[in-house]
Amino acid sequence: METERLEELLGKFGSRKIAVLGDFFLDRYLITDPDLAEKSIETGKTAHQVVEIRNSPGAAGTIVNNLAALKAGELYAIGVIGDDGQGYDLKQELNRRGCNTEGLISSANLMTPTYLKPINKNVPGLEGEHERYDTKNHKPMTQRLVDEALEVLDRLLPELDAVIVLDQVEEADCGVITAKTREAIAERAAAHPNVIFYGDSRRYITEFRNMIIKPNEFEAVGHENPVPGDKVDFSQLEEAIPRLRKTANAPICVTRGANGIIVSDPELTSIPGIKLEGPVDTTGAGDSVSAGLVLALASEATLPEAALVGMLVASVTVKQLGTTGTASQDQVRERLVLWKSQNES
Repeated sequence: METERLEELLGKFGSRKIAVLGDFFLDRYLITDPDLAEKSIETGKTAHQVVEIRNSPGAAGTIVNNLAALKAGELYAIGVIGDDGQGYDLKQELNRRGCNTEGLISSANLMTPTYLKPINKNVPGLEGEHERYDTKNHKPMTQRLVDEALEVLDRLLPELDAVIVLDQVEEADCGVITAKTREAIAERAAAHPNVIFYGDSRRYITEFRNMIIKPNEFEAVGHENPVPGDKVDFSQLEEAIPRLRKTANAPICVTRGANGIIVSDPELTSIPGIKLEGPVDTTGAGDSVSAGLVLALASEATLPEAALVGMLVASVTVKQLGTTGTASQDQVRERLVLWKSQNES
């Protein structure tokens, strides 16, 4: 990709209208000062002292964070959250990023999914993070709430350039993206060919139909629960991706970490990765890929071009340690220069 082409794509970002449909979480960071720690009189246990609280949209909200940082035009959040304080804070943070939250349906019978992240203020990066406390709903989502979310989508569809679907909840049908939701979205994707439909999932990526999906290399070959050091040969991906594309009935984007991305549209194109020095934090990296990729695709990029933009965005966010990062347009420009220096002779 030439610099002029990237500028052409970036110039269209501000007019794109994108809805993010899925599981919105609140990331709540509790910044603790160990020098102020006290002993509980009642229990004798350490009472960690919180000196700062930072809230940020998480899961599907991470995609919104990245779309907003890239200066997307109109953003819409569609999902189901709890009628609680965490839901209030989540909406506030999304609104601050210019995202319309009228499509976030509140239910008194649910909790707003929350990742509670205590952090030692004196230890930078991942080493400073304590054990995390997660609040999730462990009962099936009601069809009534799913239908309400789909009604919001239907009202917005005539105006949208793209719909990003993020299935964060691993417990079957306990988030808004249930099996029936996936069927309903597949129907809408088929009925609206001018709207880009794109899906990502923690556990059910192979169950999406009629829309672009983004499995990682292990998901693409059916390798569950990989451990550090596991690898997938390119030859395995060459065999698996066409099968996966046929099942999905749509293009495929397979992320390979530092090794880049392979897209199938339908021919396979491999986009090499970017070599980065020093520590990285891959939290939210896939969501940043999704934001950059879909925003570029909605701005009339080819799928390989869009995948490259997504990868450039992620190469910025993974260098932001101890937080779920974002990338600006200027940082994407800088990363393209680095990528070209590493991959073009």
